[in-house]
Amino acid sequence: MKTLKFILATTALSLFGVLLFSGCSDKKTETVSPTFAISDTMMTKCEFSNATLQEVRNEIKFFGKITADNNKIAQVYPIVGGNVLKINVELGDYVHQGEILAVVRSGEVAEFQKQKLNAVNDVAIMEKNLQVAKDMYAGKLNSEKDVVAAQREVEKAKAELDRINEIYSIYNLKNGSIYNITAPRSGFIVLKNINQNEQLRADKADVIFSIAEINEVWALANVNESDIGKVEIGYEADVQTLSFPDEVYHGKVDKIFNTIDPETKAMKIRVQIPNANFKLKPEMNATINLRYAENKRLVAVPSSAVIFDKSKYWVMVFKNRYHIETRKVEVYRQLDDITYINSGIAEGDKVISKNGILIYDALND
Repeated sequence: MKTLKFILATTALSLFGVLLFSGCSDKKTETVSPTFAISDTMMTKCEFSNATLQEVRNEIKFFGKITADNNKIAQVYPIVGGNVLKINVELGDYVHQGEILAVVRSGEVAEFQKQKLNAVNDVAIMEKNLQVAKDMYAGKLNSEKDVVAAQREVEKAKAELDRINEIYSIYNLKNGSIYNITAPRSGFIVLKNINQNEQLRADKADVIFSIAEINEVWALANVNESDIGKVEIGYEADVQTLSFPDEVYHGKVDKIFNTIDPETKAMKIRVQIPNANFKLKPEMNATINLRYAENKRLVAVPSSAVIFDKSKYWVMVFKNRYHIETRKVEVYRQLDDITYINSGIAEGDKVISKNGILIYDALND
């Protein structure tokens, strides 16, 4: 008989608990159940975050291309004409300042060599003549005027030799008819317009190499006329490329080109991006997300804390392991891992930001 009374009492208590649980589950705005508690295991699997008052941020997405910083590009032109004997680099290669890019055999270099030899000989002859003039002056066989004239001839010959040596230094000329085209700066070969056995012409104005330092690059994008007023210099930007879709590069808008393209009706903007690993290369397609602050502050929670169910948004407000509320909230905006809330929770409320959906299902199914 005692056993039967115990079973009846236990059954009644269980039914009472189920009724309490069911009664609470129909009212999602505030679910508090004495029959529900988060276990120790679940507590270790959940994460909690406090709702904070934050400045509301927004973003605009554009599409553009990566380009080299024009201030860090060196262009190499053919200084002398001749036959290209050898090319040491290819497009995309990294080169150091002074590295030989190509070797040219040039008749013009040979002519410079001849001029230099003549200048060296002239200096030697003029110095010898000066010494003779000094000796004759000492023997009273000529005048001081003759010595001064000989000295001027020496200075003139040396000036011509200095001029030719300067040409050698500027053009990086060597003895013989060989001319080495060298890199004026370190960087990547971003343009190559020269082939082996090609006949170069000194009067040809085309660039044969372009070398760019890309430790910092630009992302150029067109901004639609309707979005121009939303963009300002200094805005933060997240940049992604098709080549590396999982990597996000951070930069800032550093220039707005204040002219509208008559064909596209768009204005161009420029984002400066650090590129220490050199992964971003000129001509890569890029997606550019500009982030900016609105003149508004709202309560914000991690986006992982927000649950969408039955066409409404909910968060699980945590008081303690025995006291958890299901709150309906009005979402203003979700921006990646942050969600801004218009109403439903207050600053300082603690929400379940990881595995909250499990608690939600347990309380509201």
